[in-house]
Amino acid sequence: MVVQQYRSGGGARAACALAVAAAVSVACGCSAQDEVDGGSGTRAVAAERPRDLLGRAADVLAEAGGAEARTSMQTAAGGTRVTIRGRGTYDFRKQVGRLKVMLPDGAAGADRHRPITELLAPGALYMRNRGAGVPDGKWVRIDTTGLKDGNLVTGGATDPMAAAELLRGAREVTYAGTSELAGVTVRHYRGVADLGRAARAASPLSRGALNAAAKGFSKDAVPFDAYLDEEGRLRKVRHRFSFASRGPEVSVVSTLLLYGFGTPAAVVLPDGDDIYTGEIRQD
Repeated sequence: MVVQQYRSGGGARAACALAVAAAVSVACGCSAQDEVDGGSGTRAVAAERPRDLLGRAADVLAEAGGAEARTSMQTAAGGTRVTIRGRGTYDFRKQVGRLKVMLPDGAAGADRHRPITELLAPGALYMRNRGAGVPDGKWVRIDTTGLKDGNLVTGGATDPMAAAELLRGAREVTYAGTSELAGVTVRHYRGVADLGRAARAASPLSRGALNAAAKGFSKDAVPFDAYLDEEGRLRKVRHRFSFASRGPEVSVVSTLLLYGFGTPAAVVLPDGDDIYTGEIRQD
């Protein structure tokens, strides 16, 4: 059994993923969800350089405001595979969001399909229904700038803004043609994102967490597949992370799908009295 202590004041410090570390000990892998909704855009982007398009994907999302999101995180370690899924809404202007994240059957910390509610905010991740000794209705707060992965994998879902900000570090980009995603024409780009470069180019609210990830991952290079619509909005992105653990190297494939642009994301962060500061056990 692993016990992790969370204290008030400086927020949580976690060496490995909470949701993911619990799940990695059981299994990993799945096909990403490929269905999204929403209309196609009208602005042609084909003539622009791929790196330029990807470099401003986060800015275009901020202009769009809110969106609905689906996530899929596939982890693999030592032949063990686990899939974690989530869905919710995200406000790219305020960089806050709300997700319901579902751990698979048998994953440590999973409570019989009881979803974990996550609130995403600049520099912080809030989790409710975490289980493992956390009272019902209480939140766990994690300081994402102190995480070795910057919350790219900790919560079982990559923060949507962080996923877009990573594309600021894109290099070795190739255009892979057009396809349709739920009736929307998208352009497919493949490349590798440099964590350090992305952190330096990130918006101020995202920079702290990405700086932590740039220092904490075992590899700076993050391969990706990104799909942009005709307005340059990111509709789908898949990142492939790898990091060292106490045992074999852990590989993570994180997929984000965005749709329903303009959807408001009503996020109210919990008060201090609602945040649990005791011990969290992972059996």
